Amino acid sequence: MSADFSPDQKRYLEGFVSGLSASRLARAAVPARTEPSGPDAIHLKAQDRALAAGGKLNDQEKIKREEHPFDAYPRLVRQAAANEPPKPADNFRWRYYGLFYVAPTQTSYMCRLRIPNGILSHWQFEGLAGLAERYGGGYAHVTTRANIQIREIEPKHAVAMIEAVQDLGLTSRGSGSDNIRNVTGTPTAGIDPVELLDTRPYARAWHFHVLNDRSLAGLPRKFNVAFDGGGRIAVLEDTNDIAFQGVAVGEGHGVAAGVYFRLALGGITGHKDFARDTGVIVPPEEATEVAGAIVRVFIEHGDRTNRAKARLKYVLDAWGFDKFLGAVEEKLGRKLTRVAAEAVAPRPASDRSAHIGVHAQKQEGFHWIGVALRLGHLTAAQMRGLAAIARTHGDGDIRLTVWQNLLISGVAEASVAGAVAAIEALGLSIRATPVEAGLVACTGSTGCRFAGADTKRDAERIAQYCNEHAPVDTPVNIHVTGCHHSCAQHYIGDIGLVGARVPVNDEGDTVDGYNIVVGGGYGPEAGIARPLIDNVRAEDAPQMVARLIGAYLARRDAADETFCTFARRHDIAGLRAMIDAKDQT
Repeated sequence: MSADFSPDQKRYLEGFVSGLSASRLARAAVPARTEPSGPDAIHLKAQDRALAAGGKLNDQEKIKREEHPFDAYPRLVRQAAANEPPKPADNFRWRYYGLFYVAPTQTSYMCRLRIPNGILSHWQFEGLAGLAERYGGGYAHVTTRANIQIREIEPKHAVAMIEAVQDLGLTSRGSGSDNIRNVTGTPTAGIDPVELLDTRPYARAWHFHVLNDRSLAGLPRKFNVAFDGGGRIAVLEDTNDIAFQGVAVGEGHGVAAGVYFRLALGGITGHKDFARDTGVIVPPEEATEVAGAIVRVFIEHGDRTNRAKARLKYVLDAWGFDKFLGAVEEKLGRKLTRVAAEAVAPRPASDRSAHIGVHAQKQEGFHWIGVALRLGHLTAAQMRGLAAIARTHGDGDIRLTVWQNLLISGVAEASVAGAVAAIEALGLSIRATPVEAGLVACTGSTGCRFAGADTKRDAERIAQYCNEHAPVDTPVNIHVTGCHHSCAQHYIGDIGLVGARVPVNDEGDTVDGYNIVVGGGYGPEAGIARPLIDNVRAEDAPQMVARLIGAYLARRDAADETFCTFARRHDIAGLRAMIDAKDQT
């Protein structure tokens, strides 16, 4: 130090220099915060924006941020080796692999698959029968997303199950939690006499696009995409986040005439909303690119703090369609094509009975056979039998539908009788009453902790009672769901029942029961059902539904008036008075 400084000044300067050096060393030891990179960056940045805005990530976002589920597979393997059930955070993570631990209703996993367009081969279907026996409860369920679920899988079999599914050329990856779920399409794609286009290649392209792009995993909430080709069997595409609807566009509207997908967005009927037409048409070969851009806008702007408001619908509600589509166009780097409503020709009408029975295909001399299932339930033996029928009598395909049943396609005229006899020998049928054909039920309280009632049991009782006491000559769709999550989509049923705990005394005791809604519909009749009556005990539900159908039969304007039309032209008070009336004639 210079002699010009006093001793006190020297000590001060020495301390200052020492502190400065220590600060520099500390800064060098702590790496600077870097911008998120890699396939998960789009999600981490969205979370960071939510935090920077003063929000608090919900628990599921914290779990994903702490450890991405696809990075945790070694722990799933260890848990399986120890036959160890997952803790709550891992129960959420393992749903990325299609595994749902469903305690306390069952101390086991459910495995849900991904089957694009709901179509699989006979040998895959037979293989799943073997897996259901080897690792599950010996049965499977066809779901309302044209999918398959296998239940009662002990933790020790979890990894073996999902790896064996992949051995069959199928997968369960991304079929649960905050991911893009199984893609649905017209079940009669490629064989339907009235279809506008075959949805199979487009559903398949989207399926593999999702599987092979990790950045599309871990959305704010689940996301559904459906492709409807205008065939005779409804896909319920308007209940999806993205609905691609096959349409024909004529000459003179500023675009080349031909078949396009009309784009509708924001369907989530459990939250009382259908996908709404955007005015956009998409060349079919561009559907995957457009869907990918839509999903990325949702990833960036979906709610990461409030799970109840984290679906695409709520981004659309907050932004409006014009702003949202503008953001999609920025992702695409080009404008979307819009046409006036009059440019689109009326779509072919669906047939509410076409998923049951024998129906002629577009290929002359061939038929599809719709097999009626007990609310989607199939034993392993029945699965093997149906696989054999598809192989020996049909073209080898098994086609699942959103109506919880399946089709066997490519059956030659000369083979129809033999195929039907073989189906009946399995204890199944190709016939169903109008109530049975439109009956849908979720898993219910036997396999889901959220459900307030045993939906599959109660739905069967409802159908049996109505067949006897209120036989109807026209389709009536009855949707029985266990809770507000609405897996059976109760709001779009002619009659919908949602599980509820019904109080039976002043001490707070409850029993299984339902709240009943009426007048829902889809497609051309799209509309959210209205609440009719609450707190109906499960044991009373069959009589209540039968009285409602009886009122319809007695008071409809004409034999061809649908239940939906009947319900909507009466107010709720009037409908209640009808079912309360002793004489419904």
